[in-house]
Amino acid sequence: MTTSTAQSVSPYSIMTPGARPEWRTLGFWKENYEFVLAIVTLLALLIGWIGGEVTGALPGWAVTTAAVIAFIAGGYSGVIGAWEQARQGRFDIDFLMLAAALGAALINAWVEGALLLFLFTLSGALETYAMGRTRKAIESLGKLRPETALVRRSDHEEIVPVAQLVIGDVVIVKPGDRLPVDGMVVNGVSSIDQSAITGESLPVSKRQHDQVFAGTINGGGALEVEVTKLASESTLSRIINLVAEAQQDATPTQQFIDRFSQPYTYTVIGATLLAILLPALFLNESFDITLYRAMTLLVVASPCALVISTPASALSAVAAAARQGVLFKGGAYLELLGKTDILAIDKTGTLTSGKPLVTNVHPLTNDTVEEVMRMAASAETLSEHHIAKAVIEKAQSMGLELEKPIDFQAIAGEGILARFDRRDHVETIYIGNDRLFMNQDMNLSPAIRMIGAALQRQGKTVMLVVRRSTVEDTLGADRDWEVMGYIAVADTLRAEAAETVIQLKQNGIKRVIMMTGDNHASAAYIAAEAGIHEVHADLLPEQKLELVQKLRQSGNVAMVGDGVNDAPALATANVGIAMGAGGTDVALETADVVLMSSNLAMLPFALQLSRRANRIIRQNVIFSMSVIVTLVISTILLPILYDGFLLPLPMGVVGHEGSTLIVVANGLRLLRMRPA
Repeated sequence: MTTSTAQSVSPYSIMTPGARPEWRTLGFWKENYEFVLAIVTLLALLIGWIGGEVTGALPGWAVTTAAVIAFIAGGYSGVIGAWEQARQGRFDIDFLMLAAALGAALINAWVEGALLLFLFTLSGALETYAMGRTRKAIESLGKLRPETALVRRSDHEEIVPVAQLVIGDVVIVKPGDRLPVDGMVVNGVSSIDQSAITGESLPVSKRQHDQVFAGTINGGGALEVEVTKLASESTLSRIINLVAEAQQDATPTQQFIDRFSQPYTYTVIGATLLAILLPALFLNESFDITLYRAMTLLVVASPCALVISTPASALSAVAAAARQGVLFKGGAYLELLGKTDILAIDKTGTLTSGKPLVTNVHPLTNDTVEEVMRMAASAETLSEHHIAKAVIEKAQSMGLELEKPIDFQAIAGEGILARFDRRDHVETIYIGNDRLFMNQDMNLSPAIRMIGAALQRQGKTVMLVVRRSTVEDTLGADRDWEVMGYIAVADTLRAEAAETVIQLKQNGIKRVIMMTGDNHASAAYIAAEAGIHEVHADLLPEQKLELVQKLRQSGNVAMVGDGVNDAPALATANVGIAMGAGGTDVALETADVVLMSSNLAMLPFALQLSRRANRIIRQNVIFSMSVIVTLVISTILLPILYDGFLLPLPMGVVGHEGSTLIVVANGLRLLRMRPA
């Protein structure tokens, strides 16, 4: 945020002070009841298994009761989902998981069936929770826009709902208020913090005929704004719609699972039925043996190891990342980040600190750096502008003693002037841009202008500090201007940014691209400092989204950002990465990965971790598929080749569960990974 109003009451606060964590509220558990079912399933499973098979401490009826509870709790969501699909004439992998669990129970292997249902219910709970967070992210976007607006109609003012505003209405925006609509300034001068929409790090001066956006924050001046777009068509509304639409796009992994589930389910069901019918019709075989073989097939064909091969590795990697302050919102995003070869990164608040700092103090006469800073900071003490705060903080860090002016005036879009009582005369300090001194009829020499222009080419906000004294004597009241020096303020590059870019390229990122709503000069200067050679500046949110869509045509794209204006691009990228410490709620909720400490140095670590996780996932998938194929062949084909052969169910369970354990153990290796 770049205004005092925004800082004092941030609309993006992650948690209200004193508020209870979300998981400790009754509403959370009502919305995510599947977590309760998963917990009940696990507890019943552990009680029955430990009390029965492990210790024998529980009577048979107690073990049976625990098994029934585990199956009811674990299968509840699956039964509802499978029934809905069955009503449409479809059977998916949910049905197969339920059938496998029941098949295990029929042959007295209820522990394996309950474990399968626990994993099944837990994955469903996580999916439901993720969808709820997405909905809340979109809802929080809407909170940026006020519900009502103060409108001038005829000879009176009235408050009306924003949705009822029409094009041509004149809205009055008071200092510190959020703008309710997109429009054009028809009266007034002010500075507006529009970082939420454009990403610009500093407030932008607005005067008559300038465009303004809904959701931005007005500074110290009152404005009258003519509505040019309906509330439903504003830039903020487009951002909300873009986020909602972009998050509907399924990942390639999810698309593959959707395609895979139907044929796999039908194949296994068909194979199991054939394993029952064919021997009964054509072989003189006991039905008990036939059923035994069919249930063994259903168990060994159940993709338990295959299903857990990805989450076992992903959850280990997610835990390892969390220890280092990197939050992955799911294993799918870990997998997608490992495939990334293009990284798009926002400037303000991501590559930079997002806070203006004094970068240069250039005395021009006999004044020292300390004297220029002391007088400038003293003049700014009554200002609430962010640049003023940067100047004051710099002076205080230098240990300078500041004065209080007797008069202060802020000139919107130009600068400030402050007067000091010097007993025998009044001293005025002017601080501002070229426009301020042109309006004061002050002629600056070409040499002085060249110094300011050089600083401006570095993308910095440049202010000239000038002193003027007024003494009523025989010489009159006018005195010459005394140019004290230039002060430059800029949003500075994070200390770790340049090294991060180098490491990203060393880890297989082919293109690092800066995207920003800031101006070209500022963007080019920061990009040069960071070692980034591809820069796109002056971008609105929809233009960032379009650029990400274009980049996705040539590779797998990760987008790093922190603001509301980054949300559509974050949602559209293969992987969205948000800065946690300074990021807005919308960016945090929309993103798939969050750098909780906003430390860019964690990006290369996250990339290395995800690439290694992908290698282990591939190993697990190949291994688990090989075990399934081997066990299925042993169950179906070997009896044909060797008369009387019957794969023992315990062997099938050992092979099935053993492969699961091996897959999990292989994934757990990721827990040991640390940043280099």
